[in-house]
Amino acid sequence: MNQLVFAHPKFLYLLLLVPAMVAWYIFRQKDSKASLQISTLQSFAKAPVSIKVYLRHLLFVLRVIVVALIIIVLARPQSTNTWKNITTEGIDIILAIDVSGSMLARDFTPDRLEAAKEIGIKFISGRQTDRMGLVVFSGESFTLCPLTTDHASLINMFKDIKMGILEDGTAIGSGLAVATSRLKESNALSRVVILLTDGVNNRGEIAPLTAAEIAKSYGVRVYPVGIGSIGTAPYPVQTPFGVQYQEMEVKIDEEMLQQVADMTGGKYFRATNNKALEQVYAEIDKLERSKIDVVEHNKREERFRIFGFIALGLIALEFALRSTIFRSIP
Repeated sequence: MNQLVFAHPKFLYLLLLVPAMVAWYIFRQKDSKASLQISTLQSFAKAPVSIKVYLRHLLFVLRVIVVALIIIVLARPQSTNTWKNITTEGIDIILAIDVSGSMLARDFTPDRLEAAKEIGIKFISGRQTDRMGLVVFSGESFTLCPLTTDHASLINMFKDIKMGILEDGTAIGSGLAVATSRLKESNALSRVVILLTDGVNNRGEIAPLTAAEIAKSYGVRVYPVGIGSIGTAPYPVQTPFGVQYQEMEVKIDEEMLQQVADMTGGKYFRATNNKALEQVYAEIDKLERSKIDVVEHNKREERFRIFGFIALGLIALEFALRSTIFRSIP
């Protein structure tokens, strides 16, 4: 980016002389008297007015401009061209979200799934330098969005997550395995899976700890998040009268999730409400933060010469006008 800077900006304070010169000139004009005085000007009333009358202040204006330009030259204006080299320590993150029927429980506002979507979108929006992807799982698992830097598209897919897109159940091992497979070819210095679930593994062909071993072998850190209140929560239950909510015990295999975190070098979190889930994402955000190195380069070129040449030109113009058109006779 090109911009104008000054090597000696303190000289610019001298520009305060300009209004002082103008004030002095006006005062002198009011106080001046003609050297030749006559009793009346009636005889000259119909005489044509020369253009010199209107331009009689031009010499002073030129002098003021010259003074201002000389002050600018003393301040040494310079053109500076600045650019930055930015290097980032890349982080690839896969969000693996449980979309089983229990995610409609109302111990979160409005329910667990919508709370996870809303807070997850905020997390994505704050990670602009990272590649991110999305895996959903219930009785089976599916990659909804592979690793991408197009966070707008990822957020749109996140918003479109709905219940019933996969067979019901909780296949935590399959979800983690699919998320890991999306990171195994990554050349990022840090690879992370955020695994959000509200239940106990009861489906899938891959055990969660087996999937954790696979993640560990590829250097993938897993941050499991158990989502659900302590005790009971209103779960949706299909009845002859439609979907009803009944208080049922919240069951999360925290021991298994803690083992997954320990095996992969991650950390286990428990979120019991919207605020707690937001705090979990905030802590993960701090733990997995990209390092950005910025190197700034500056190239400066002197720009005072143009102001100096203009000042010299105006001095010559003032001298020429004073010696010819505006020549005064003592």
